[in-house]
Amino acid sequence: MANIKSAIKRVKIAERNRLRNKTYKSAVKTLMKKYLAAVDTYTANPSPELEQEVQQHMANAYSKIDKAVKRGVLHPNTGARKKSNLAKALKRQDASVSAAS
Repeated sequence: MANIKSAIKRVKIAERNRLRNKTYKSAVKTLMKKYLAAVDTYTANPSPELEQEVQQHMANAYSKIDKAVKRGVLHPNTGARKKSNLAKALKRQDASVSAAS
């Protein structure tokens, strides 16, 4: 443990920031998993209701990623990559749905 007062403060701040960052990262991962599960469900049985659900999950995930980038939890390029992967997942599934039709 640090002996200098400023070092003790920095340890406390670093721990506080680590916990805040952890909650954002965890939320992003959870929303991405929910979105990918919704995409799989939509692919198995395409319907307008499921498509709307997929769009809602995508909006939630995009929003949380953008907030994490804004707060400095994620690097902007990491946020862009995650959003791109989400969009690609839907596009890949849409291609397989239209090919099956």
